[in-house]
Amino acid sequence: MKKILIIETNIPKYGKDNRATGLWLGETTHFYDEVISAGYEVDFASPSGGYVPIDPESFKYANEIDWKWYADKNFREFALANTKKIGDLNPLDYVAIYYTGGHGVLWDYPKNAELKNIGEEIYNSGGFITSVCHGAAALLNLMNEEGEYLIKDKLITGFTNEEEELNKTTDKVPFLTETELTRYGGKYVKEAPFKEFVIQDGRIITGQNPQSPKKVGTMLVQELNKLNK
Repeated sequence: MKKILIIETNIPKYGKDNRATGLWLGETTHFYDEVISAGYEVDFASPSGGYVPIDPESFKYANEIDWKWYADKNFREFALANTKKIGDLNPLDYVAIYYTGGHGVLWDYPKNAELKNIGEEIYNSGGFITSVCHGAAALLNLMNEEGEYLIKDKLITGFTNEEEELNKTTDKVPFLTETELTRYGGKYVKEAPFKEFVIQDGRIITGQNPQSPKKVGTMLVQELNKLNK
């Protein structure tokens, strides 16, 4: 059985602003818990490989699933301390790629050539593209086999401009996720701020915010199980 590839950020702060960010922990743990509970194997990777910083704010919202995995030494080792480098991976090993969020991804996802290449190869080989929250930034530069942006005319979601404003980070980010997803041709949809919302369009599944990773995982598992029947 092919594996699922989880991508995380290596960026610890908001650009030149010395405010900590990184991975929003629950966007890994809740998705991970769903897919491994369904029997799927997972690899963790990041643009630079190795250490993944965690946004300290995410601990304020941690629940039993987050603490279960964060307390697991093996999980911390392969999911947070020693992630694989994307360039060392074979895209044919994976049936899906999942881009986690946290504000750090806005700096290291969009222009990373290796991340772009592996996403395109997984999708063009029949795999699924999935993301949550700011992780949708990785979708911006993906191209389909016809040379068009992959998200063009696709139903898509990600962190909203309103959520960014409520988070008081509008002036700290290099771009607004909702604005860019729309600018690249996506049919952007959203629900109320900080409420679970996930949308699927073919082999693309995206979640709006930190409340949505579990459902992204559930929907991906449902689709993969159909293929394995």
